[in-house]
Amino acid sequence: MNFSYYIAKRYLYSKSSNSAINIITIIASFGIIVGSIALFIILSGFSGLRTFSYSLLDAADPDIKITSVKGKSFILSNSNLQKLIENDNIDDFSSVIEERVFLEYNDKNEIAYIKGVKENYTNITKIDSSLSIGSWLNPNYSNTAVAGRIIALKLSMGIRNFTEPLTIMVPKPGKGFINPNNAFYKTNVQIVGLYTGTEAFESKFVFVDFNLAKDLLQFKSNEITSIEIKLKDTNFSDEVAEDLQKAFGDNYKVQTKEQLNAIFYKVINTENLVSYLIFTLIIIIALFNVIGAIIMMIIDKKENLKTLFNLGTTVKEIKKIFVLQGFLLTLFGMSIGLIIGVILVFVQKQFGLFMITQNLPYPVEFRFTNLIVVILTISTLGYIAAKIASSRINKNFIEN
Repeated sequence: MNFSYYIAKRYLYSKSSNSAINIITIIASFGIIVGSIALFIILSGFSGLRTFSYSLLDAADPDIKITSVKGKSFILSNSNLQKLIENDNIDDFSSVIEERVFLEYNDKNEIAYIKGVKENYTNITKIDSSLSIGSWLNPNYSNTAVAGRIIALKLSMGIRNFTEPLTIMVPKPGKGFINPNNAFYKTNVQIVGLYTGTEAFESKFVFVDFNLAKDLLQFKSNEITSIEIKLKDTNFSDEVAEDLQKAFGDNYKVQTKEQLNAIFYKVINTENLVSYLIFTLIIIIALFNVIGAIIMMIIDKKENLKTLFNLGTTVKEIKKIFVLQGFLLTLFGMSIGLIIGVILVFVQKQFGLFMITQNLPYPVEFRFTNLIVVILTISTLGYIAAKIASSRINKNFIEN
């Protein structure tokens, strides 16, 4: 066994004759344990929050969306349609009609967006799984719609209220004088379901059948506002988007889910990084106790160090003893902290002890990458702290 490692272990596990050193060592270990627990739980919490947030986006946005650069709508040509069909990376796609509209219900008004979708739209996004009440659009029933929860709250609107339909109005295009009594294209729909998601998503859309939206907006045959695409493997979304951009040309904009929600992704990742840095700073402060404990141990063992030095042990080897002692102290505290942290994460995941709402536990997710990040962070900082503490040792200190 390595000499320095053997002595470091003896110093770590043996009690000092000075009770103050023992107390400081316990405090240092406790600080590392708490820091490890906190850092791992925070990273696990953000992993769960990220996964939960991304699941909301799965209902709101497709893997890839194609829109026109000029104008709101475009004609889907047979050649472009064929390009989508022949692409092996595309699992399914759907034409969509989207437009800003006025909503009227029981003398209440709201501005939102109508979104006309085809029957296969539930293959593109998970919108049907986000319904909080009611059901998704059924092609067997005409003039039905699914609205966002916030839209329903603003209009005091429920579902399947057949006596009070929701009126959807779109201004008629044109110039010059407009007759205020005939300024809108209108249609009445029955709300059959309410969907949930992010606040912006819940307050934005009213989903209707594709043909209803087409007739309401007076669109031509094959005229749409976007194409929404489901990929077989989302890991290649950037590559597929780039290929589609080349195939469709500069008149079209091809965006991935990350690009459609660039600000959202940036906020989530920035919060994760800032939280990591804050708790890393807390661990650095806790490691000052390790530095103090090692320095006091060095002073306490000064006579022993003089004996070792006289027996032929080099200053470098003596420094190594306390570097290893500090490092082992850090590893000991980190191991206990991670074990407790992993247990707490699994308990929260299984039983939901901490709740965001009455029915929604705070999301956490165990990831080995988080475990590795904590191990590398604390091990590195612990080693640096031990090196700083042992730098006090030199020949003059030992001999005097």
